[in-house]
Amino acid sequence: MNSLRYGVFLLFAAALTLPGLPAAAADLLPAGQAFALSGRLDQGRAILRYRIADGYYLYRDKLRFSVEPPAAKAGEPTLPKGKMKNDEFFGRVEIYRGEVLVRLPVRTPASNEPIVVTAVSQGCADAGVCYPPQQVSLTLLPGQPEAAAKVPGAPGRKSLLDALDGKP
Repeated sequence: MNSLRYGVFLLFAAALTLPGLPAAAADLLPAGQAFALSGRLDQGRAILRYRIADGYYLYRDKLRFSVEPPAAKAGEPTLPKGKMKNDEFFGRVEIYRGEVLVRLPVRTPASNEPIVVTAVSQGCADAGVCYPPQQVSLTLLPGQPEAAAKVPGAPGRKSLLDALDGKP
């Protein structure tokens, strides 16, 4: 984890030395706003929706999902095709912009218990800054409307630089 924080720190340090980027880096959205996740249960699957802010993109191959309780047994997610990008950090990758729907097969508990979907994702801003992998959870109930992910530390709008709190 420390090496990841150090890597993010180095990215910021490099970005801050380039003309015109300090203001852009300070204005980055928190990950929960740049890559907002919501979802609902529908006929044996969790329908997960990422709303990706303008100027940001999400890596297709960095998406991972798990569910609780264990009886819910998640299957393989169905991911739509993304757009190819020559990325300065990861090379040739498939990305998503705008909105993306993921269909995750789950076994709905017979007792109508909630299912907690944990999603791991990673994305970047077009400003040249990548976010560390993000983990968020959704509590989904059968027959309930779409629920938004609970994002740690999201009560107020903080920039990515603020979130690092000056720590590498």
